Amino acid sequence: MTQIQPSTETNQPLLYPHNNSNPTMDVQDSPRKSYWRCSKQDFFPEPSFKDLSSYRTALSQICPRLKDRLLSRSTETHELVTLRRESENPMKKCLTWWDLMWMSFGSVVGSGIFVITGQEARENAGPAIVLSYALSGFSALLSVFCYTEFAVEIPVAGGSFSYLRVELGDFIAYLAAGNILLEAVIGAAGLGRSWSSYFASMINTKNPDFMRIKIASFADGFNLLDPLAVVVLLVANSIAMSGTKRTSFLNWIASIATAFIIVFIIVVGLIHFKSSNLVPYFPKGAEGVFESAAVVYWAYTGFDMVATMAEETKNPSRDIPIGLVGSMSIITVVYCLMALALTGMVKYTEIDPNAAFSVAFAQIGMKWATYLVSICALKGMTTSLMVGSLGQGRYTTQIARSHMIPPWFARVHPKTGTPIYATLLTTILSAIVAFFTSLDVLSSVFSISTLLIFMLLAVALLVRRYYVKDVISKNDSVTFFVCLFTIAGSSIGVTALWNSGVRGWIGYVVASVIWCSGTLGISLLPKNRVPKVWGVPLVPWLPSLSIAMNVFLLGSLDYKAFLRFIICSAVMILYYLIVGCPCNI
Repeated sequence: MTQIQPSTETNQPLLYPHNNSNPTMDVQDSPRKSYWRCSKQDFFPEPSFKDLSSYRTALSQICPRLKDRLLSRSTETHELVTLRRESENPMKKCLTWWDLMWMSFGSVVGSGIFVITGQEARENAGPAIVLSYALSGFSALLSVFCYTEFAVEIPVAGGSFSYLRVELGDFIAYLAAGNILLEAVIGAAGLGRSWSSYFASMINTKNPDFMRIKIASFADGFNLLDPLAVVVLLVANSIAMSGTKRTSFLNWIASIATAFIIVFIIVVGLIHFKSSNLVPYFPKGAEGVFESAAVVYWAYTGFDMVATMAEETKNPSRDIPIGLVGSMSIITVVYCLMALALTGMVKYTEIDPNAAFSVAFAQIGMKWATYLVSICALKGMTTSLMVGSLGQGRYTTQIARSHMIPPWFARVHPKTGTPIYATLLTTILSAIVAFFTSLDVLSSVFSISTLLIFMLLAVALLVRRYYVKDVISKNDSVTFFVCLFTIAGSSIGVTALWNSGVRGWIGYVVASVIWCSGTLGISLLPKNRVPKVWGVPLVPWLPSLSIAMNVFLLGSLDYKAFLRFIICSAVMILYYLIVGCPCNI
């Protein structure tokens, strides 16, 4: 794999031919132009797209260009300095650890905790749902550690796209980012539909679809048009476009109010706590706990969008670790306490899987408290939409900066300091999907992208620490990759054993010993790069464990998720070949 050192800006491969320009130039030094201009040159400025003849010439060079992109890695300087000039105006550094902490809270704590907890407590884990949340929280925290180190070292808007581009190469970064953007668009559309359903059910409990428009001639799953979902998406995304600090302020005001409601739920639950409700604690044994852990993990997702705000953080080396690691630690404790309060109030066999907390309060004579739960859930979906819009816009901006999509979408508005075009792109796509598509259709195409990127980031962190071109010896390089494949292989082995129904301890012990030997092998290698400010502790053990846990969670998904991933990836690769590779950036 070709490594481009951050300190070197000359003799770079075809992937970055324009890096001979002054790398210290700031986006503010660019000539001031109208933000709202729109021409072919703004969308396709590369010489490859000048005319049909130039494009044919670029396509004829597709093989060497593709080889270059597959083998070359970007540099920190390229991501932090050179690409930012594509935005013409800088994003405003206006966020502190306080903003990041509440953004993470607002993005992660949505309606999921209120829906998933009851379902899994009743069907699988029972009172041990608390342990399921603890296991999932620990797995999420491992990924947060990896995100935090990268965000501190490379504080850029692209998040995982930029991190993977620097460590694993352009092609892998593009494929991962493309899938996670698709998932984000589908997820936002799903949140919009959920918001309208929840709001409608508060008004008319018998018909949650009464605010939707039914078109009989349309196919099932696409015949209930949802204008309210579109309005909710447009409002949330408009707030995100109006300014990062304004969005952060509204988010933490709403999130603080939600925090008080959650404290109320926990306190009331513990007051009405009955230890007899916790018996039996493991109704389906360890299997039920692990199966529920794979499901409730999705209640922790969303923090990756907060990591994309690093470019707008005042002091990344201090604010990001406090904001991300601190918030996820608190969220894990909160989720465990909420699960404990629920299973302590009501016997797990009597929990309503569709409205667990609302029915639980009604059963103890506090029916009025169900409105607090509804408000909390609506708020959670709203803040998730706002923070998600911020993250989606930043992802799209960095992808556009690298000319994977037209650089027109990379522009940052000089007044708001936000990427309006990038945010509009994801907003329009989400609104169209939400308007036509029902929740069951959206949920059936939920992607594996989040877990895949979490796993790839753990791999990228190990590559960053140990594999530095021109520094690592050939023998150490071979040893590193052998150990890395050993870790991945043993993780897949454990997952395969579990999914095949094998519960004997011998296979798991053998796979665990192989995993430990691979991790130990890496730990004996010299670390060729150390973090400058903040780093993941216990490397390589924690990143290796993150790989194993994410592979295990990937194994919990059904074949439809993998099929969708393969189909979408094939389409993205086709786009990459005909548009991405001909680009000269």
